[in-house]
Amino acid sequence: MQVFAPAKINLSLKILGRQVNGFHDLDTLIAPISLYDEIRIDKGRPGNGIEFRCDDPSVPPGNDNLVVRAARAFFETTEIEPAVSIELQKKIPHGAGLGGGSSDAASVILALNELFDAKLSRQALARMAEPIGSDVPFFVFQSAALCKGRGEMVTPIKLKRRFSILLLKPAFAVSTGWAYSRWQDSREIPGVRYEAQEFADQTFVNDLERPVFEKFVFLAQLKMWLLSQPEVGTALMSGSGSTMFAVMRENADANAVANCAKVALDSELWTCECGTIG
Repeated sequence: MQVFAPAKINLSLKILGRQVNGFHDLDTLIAPISLYDEIRIDKGRPGNGIEFRCDDPSVPPGNDNLVVRAARAFFETTEIEPAVSIELQKKIPHGAGLGGGSSDAASVILALNELFDAKLSRQALARMAEPIGSDVPFFVFQSAALCKGRGEMVTPIKLKRRFSILLLKPAFAVSTGWAYSRWQDSREIPGVRYEAQEFADQTFVNDLERPVFEKFVFLAQLKMWLLSQPEVGTALMSGSGSTMFAVMRENADANAVANCAKVALDSELWTCECGTIG
């Protein structure tokens, strides 16, 4: 079985406070986008357990990998004997705020449910996904969604329109845990726009920009550069970064903007032209 695990962007991410367990209360609107990891899943021989391979050597193996944890959760919940081969081809960069690992985990849960005919409901799969990671339940629903709590309270919605997106990521990554830990004590950089932006009847805001920009000033510069481009309707960091995304105006040339960004700011920028889906 071949499955495609989409990346995501946070169209808005508001932090409401901190829970006693250390997690933060969120109010976030997340949309899947047309950038995918590719996963091949096949039934294995009985007794072989969970076999996992990945073309990216930086991806952790074994139980440290979210895909393996997701497969183990499925087999433990269903009490089906583990016998599966999983091969992952990475296209979504790490430490990018694009949810690649979470999407891979959710896609494996969905695929195993079908492959082994477990007939678990979407809600049951989301509950199974919750301990694996905060974004994993979102990806189980395969839809744009409003997510609350620490991300596990998912309400699927239909976006009013499809957005054309340009992703831009520098070579460095940002730790999600670190970004949240710095949220409360961080300060704004003068001259950088943090306030909510309105574009095409949608509000764009990310409360994690403040702590991340304070340490990674280049991301603040990248955002302000994007906002100065006539082709760009709005620009925002996705999740905890380090990816910035630009929402392109109608008929704008995203590839031309990407090339200009590389010339003006960083020749090593990773860029990807895509769009919201679902």
